[in-house]
Amino acid sequence: MTRSDSALQASTRTSSYQQDLPGLGQLRLVRIAPDDDAPLLHSWVSEERARYWGMGSLGEEEVREIYQFLDGLVTHHGYLILVADQPAGIFQTYEPEHDPVGEAYPVHAGDAGIHLLLAPAAQPVPGFTAAVLSALLAFVFADSTVRRVVAEPDARNSKAVARFLSFGFEPDARVQLAEKEAQLVFLTRQVFEAQEEDQPGWARAGRVGQSG
Repeated sequence: MTRSDSALQASTRTSSYQQDLPGLGQLRLVRIAPDDDAPLLHSWVSEERARYWGMGSLGEEEVREIYQFLDGLVTHHGYLILVADQPAGIFQTYEPEHDPVGEAYPVHAGDAGIHLLLAPAAQPVPGFTAAVLSALLAFVFADSTVRRVVAEPDARNSKAVARFLSFGFEPDARVQLAEKEAQLVFLTRQVFEAQEEDQPGWARAGRVGQSG
């Protein structure tokens, strides 16, 4: 299945969440369909730029099997990010108490974990990442039971760590997980809502399509 085929197929799926992004179009989250999306997902995770995702050595069938397993869990969810109906990345949410990271720190009631991989952009748009991340966090916090978001990027991935910190995440300990040393970062609902009320994430990073 080509990228255009994947985009067309994914665009017909029911949205789990949608939000209009000024200057970009509508962001939609649709559940990953492993059989249909495996070629596209594999093309992303096998790139050098995605080395910290930890799936670079896997073949397409192995990627499919991982997302089939994920699709069968009630504690973990995988989404394809669509922006203006074009595939733009992978977003995963999970319950830390049912994930290996839950053994590495004291999980609080209301914690929700996230993973984010944005697709390579043919023409990078300033502010794109900030706009997307702001919308994704709004999706997570739309669940009233969520009090805090946890992310655990590879500690070597300074770009990802800096991105989270720029959104108000607070750094915590570095912890050893099976496949990496991770930098724990946390964002509370109180901090997120205060920031969004003052100025939405896409606006804090600079108007989409403009430099600066």
